This record gives sequence, C-alpha cells and structure tokens, in this order.
Amino acid sequence: MNKPTQAIDTHSVMFITQRPEVVMVEGKGSWLTDNNGKHYLDFLQGWAVNCLGHSNPGMIEALNAQAKKLINPSPAFYNEPMIRLSNLLTANSCFDKVFFANSGAEANEGAIKLARKWGQLNKNGAFEIITFDHSFHGRTIATMSASGKPGWDTMFAPQVAGFPKADLNDLESVKKLVTDKTVAVMLEPVQGEGGVIPTTKEFMRELRKFTKENNILLIADEVQAGCGRTGTLFAYQHYGIEPDIMTLGKGIGGGVPLAALMATNAAACFVPGDQGGTYNGNPLMTAVGISVIEQLLAPGFLDSVKAKGELLKSELLKLAAEFKLEGERGEGLLRALMLGKDIGGKLVELARDRSPEGLLINSPRPNLLRFMPALNVSDDEIRQMCGILRELLKQVD
Repeated sequence: MNKPTQAIDTHSVMFITQRPEVVMVEGKGSWLTDNNGKHYLDFLQGWAVNCLGHSNPGMIEALNAQAKKLINPSPAFYNEPMIRLSNLLTANSCFDKVFFANSGAEANEGAIKLARKWGQLNKNGAFEIITFDHSFHGRTIATMSASGKPGWDTMFAPQVAGFPKADLNDLESVKKLVTDKTVAVMLEPVQGEGGVIPTTKEFMRELRKFTKENNILLIADEVQAGCGRTGTLFAYQHYGIEPDIMTLGKGIGGGVPLAALMATNAAACFVPGDQGGTYNGNPLMTAVGISVIEQLLAPGFLDSVKAKGELLKSELLKLAAEFKLEGERGEGLLRALMLGKDIGGKLVELARDRSPEGLLINSPRPNLLRFMPALNVSDDEIRQMCGILRELLKQVD
C-alpha cells in the first residue's frame, strides 16, 4: 500500500529537467520503488542504462569484491579489471584497442578526437565528420555540435565546426557532403533520441563500402544500441560490416558510470598526451563491466533478448491495430510505438501517475513512445506493460 506523499526539499539540486515530486529509493529487476512506497514497472531503465535491471546480483558481487581490493590506483598504471574487460571486448568484436571513459558523451568526444588525429596523420589534416539529422551523440559542446537534434545548433552557439548533416538511410545525401576535408562518417545503428529509427541493412552496407573506397573512417555510436540491446552483443553485427571506431556507454556499465571507445589497429593512433582522464579504466567500474558483458555472453542470453524483442513487437502491433495507431519500429528491446498524434507526453504522465502501480515510459517525440526495458525483463512483465498501456490509450482515445 502506498504511504501518504512525503514532502521533499530539493532546493540545492540544480534545475536541469522537470522531475516529479518523488524520490526513487529502491529498485529490483524491472521495478522501482519511491519514497512513498509506490512501485513502478520500469521500461526506461535509466534510458537503456540498466541492461540487467535494478540491483543485479552479479554486478553487486563484482562491485563489493573489487571495492574491498582496489578502487583507483590512477590511470597511470594498468589494473586487472581494465585489462580483463579490454580483452573481453576485443575478443568479441572486430576491434583491437579499447579506451575506457565514464559516459557515452565522453566516449564520443574521444572518437571525434581520434578521427581528427587520424586525419592529421593520414588525410592531410582532414577533420570533418559527417553526422545525421535527428542524431544524438551527447551533451558536451562537441557532441552537441555533432548531433542533429533540432534547436541545438543555437543553444550554446557558436558550435564546434566540422559536422555537416546528412539524412539517415540516404547514401546520396552523404556523398553530397564529402570533400577533401572529410575524415569520417559517424552514426547510430538505431537513432534512439531521434525516435528509434533503425539504419537499414542496405544503407549501412553501402555506406561501409563507400567509406572504404574513399578512405573515410566509419564510426558507430552504440552508446544506446550496443551491449545486447538489439539482440546481438553489438548492433553493427546485424549488418555484416565492421566499423573502424565504435563507442559504448549506458549498458556496458549496467547502471554505473562506464563507457568505452574502441578502434581497430589501423584507426588507433593516439599517443601519450592525446587522451586520458582521472577515472578512466578504474578497476571498480571495469570490474562491474566484466560482470555485465559476461552475463550478456552467457549461453542463450542474447537469443532471449531477440525473442523478448519479438514479443514486445507483436504486443505493440496489437495495440496499434486496436487503437488505429501508425505501428511500431525498432530492433531487439529498443522499440517505439508510433502514435500518429501528439499524445506521447500525456501518456507518459498518466503512466507514471497511475495507481496503485505506475509505469515508466518515454516520449522522445510527441507522436511516439519509446521502450527500453531491462534485457532480462520477463515475458509477463512485457505483457503487463502493454496491458497498462492499453488501459491508458483508452483514456486518451
């Protein structure tokens, strides 16, 4: 039973986003509990961060064991978890080198720097990186400049130069932007913030062919789509291509601040002094990362993600047919329900405020909902979420 609402004093917390007047105090699996004792079925999971749900036992065990042993010897030294996680990632991908960071934006900053350094060494100082409209690469000045999010070009002007924008799944729009200054193309295999828009296999394969033929690096931003989210360990593996550089965030830490910049030997051209950071590759976070990746690689786990993705897809299509919506799209357990009308924000509020149990979903665009559940969400929880959504759609229909 929910307790009476408790007053909370948040005056010292910097205002950066609209938050409801509740405090989340506990989580387990696909469920969150607030300070009033109310439970929420969580299909946000920290924006695809908690890939193994809240309070995953394996992660907790890794965190506790490492905290008792060594937390941070400084990045001036190797540490065991850093080495183990690097080897685990390269053994299961097409990449040879790993640099650990603390957020997806930081990893993408590193990718931008690495591409520009490669351009200095191999393409007469080429520095422009073609990105895409509606893309999202982070909230630093450079990654905001790289992003194609409407309005961001003037928010903290002037932007960092060198990020012309193409149209996703349109190779001709990429070709039109290529000059002797072009060093790379950077894209998300599935545009998350842009509205869960998958890159088509034909486009990705043709883009990889074109970039190879023109000595242009291909950077895959897998901060949201990577680490099992789409049903393969890395999203690029759906396409039968190999990028030169890839970034990971969110899911790689399962909820703790961890990210990675990965590169092939041919693209990995940093020298001492080019890249670093106080917490980069610290053993506490990389120990958790090992637990996450090992759980994702456990026999049958990724197949179960694909199956759960198909279940979520089919349940969303039933809702689309019942309420005459526009359909659904996505890959694996990163999916969107296309509403056909601007009711996304209202549904998010109704879902959160529902009693006795709330539902946490997201509306990156007013006309759609996005779903990013834990990769080990149960079939029953998927059906329960869609049942709640059916109830809410009747209220706004």
